[in-house]
Amino acid sequence: MKMDERKQKVLQAIILDYIATADPVGSRTIAKKYNLGVSPATVRNEMADLEEIGLLEQPHASAGRIPSQAGYRYYVDCLMRKEPISNEGKEYIRAALLTRIREAETFMQVISRLLSQLTKYTALVLTPFFGKNKLRHIQMLPMEPGKAVLVLVLDNGHVEHRLVDVPEELKEGDLMAISSLLNEHLQGLSLEQWQPQVLRTIYRDLANQKKLLKHVIEQIEDFLTVEHDQKVFLGGTLNILNQPEFKQIEKVKSIFELLEEEKTLKEVMTGNRETGVVVKIGTENRHESMKDCSLITATYQLNGKVIGTLGVLGPTRMEYSKAIGIVEFLTYALTEGLRRF
Repeated sequence: MKMDERKQKVLQAIILDYIATADPVGSRTIAKKYNLGVSPATVRNEMADLEEIGLLEQPHASAGRIPSQAGYRYYVDCLMRKEPISNEGKEYIRAALLTRIREAETFMQVISRLLSQLTKYTALVLTPFFGKNKLRHIQMLPMEPGKAVLVLVLDNGHVEHRLVDVPEELKEGDLMAISSLLNEHLQGLSLEQWQPQVLRTIYRDLANQKKLLKHVIEQIEDFLTVEHDQKVFLGGTLNILNQPEFKQIEKVKSIFELLEEEKTLKEVMTGNRETGVVVKIGTENRHESMKDCSLITATYQLNGKVIGTLGVLGPTRMEYSKAIGIVEFLTYALTEGLRRF
């Protein structure tokens, strides 16, 4: 059956009304509220046709219609107009991210909180995938006589601080010189890319600090070989309880069980390594507990590489146009923010 313009308008009106009210939609409501220029009887016939081709469902014999999973998919792919985030929303996000956040993980926690606040759904942010760890920056900072902090930064923003023993006579200038030499030779390299001659050059140039250098090099090697496990930060978990679909205990219980399983959440979030926004509706999600949910995800990048994912989880009766705009903007904000670390 061909989806002509009138059927598209009727389907869109039903979906928008159902998203707003969570109540099955009748033909009179559509004819009256959405100014389609046709009678309730004509709308009713169109609704019957849409049900026949699987885009609408009738939960009860005397009830109005609700969108099916296929109906939502058609809406997202063919009818939906993405709602850009408002200027006020952008300013709110920028203000929240201007605070002095010193570590990438804290930054992502803030992103997950903003994502849940703005969408009213549950936010999920998968921390960066580190892969072949490469050093972006090395710095040694004096703490007290005989102690210094070794600051190590990976190319995707992960930061680690380690306390090291140093000769008491070393001053800030000496530590800066050591840091500069290490950056000169090791910056941008993974452990696999370290060449023996590079290490020989470093030890030759700092022959008078061989003991300290050996300890620092060991710390850097350890940092590069550690598997920095990905985490999933959640925001607005209880937002699920505000959705009428999840008033049934069994439904919400299965979703909360999913959100407690970090391994499963990682599988869910790593399923998208594409660029751009991906929308998975109902049973398009792999896990049975998500069959009544939609998941909107987008990947974020650093240095042109996809390193993580963020998204929102909500009912299939989701405000897709609004949520997609917010996810897109926060993906951009996260990508830009990670460059600071």
